[in-house]
Amino acid sequence: MATALISVLSEDPVRDAESLTDWLRGEPALAGKVRLTGAAPAPGQLGATLDTVTVLLGAGGPLTVLASCLRTWIAQPRRGDVRLKVELDGGRVVEIDAKRVDAEDVAQLLRQAREEGPEQSVRD
Repeated sequence: MATALISVLSEDPVRDAESLTDWLRGEPALAGKVRLTGAAPAPGQLGATLDTVTVLLGAGGPLTVLASCLRTWIAQPRRGDVRLKVELDGGRVVEIDAKRVDAEDVAQLLRQAREEGPEQSVRD
């Protein structure tokens, strides 16, 4: 099963990753497919920082649903300075800037990244 790893690049990435996780879990099509994850703790740390949202994707529909959910979440008024880095299987990466995003752009970029592989970004 394909996976999307979503890193939130913001002033408070942990809080924003938790918010995004809650948002995605509210989408019926993604039920049971979203979890908050993080890297292993560094030496001297007490635990891992949970700052990455992991979404399991099946064929077709879930990618479109994910794109729609991401677009809606980052369009919230308080998220103007948020960027999302979405890594799909095979190391393909899409960056989405909340200041310059369009629902069609997000869906198209995620589809292209899944199929083709070059790094993409939604900017200007």
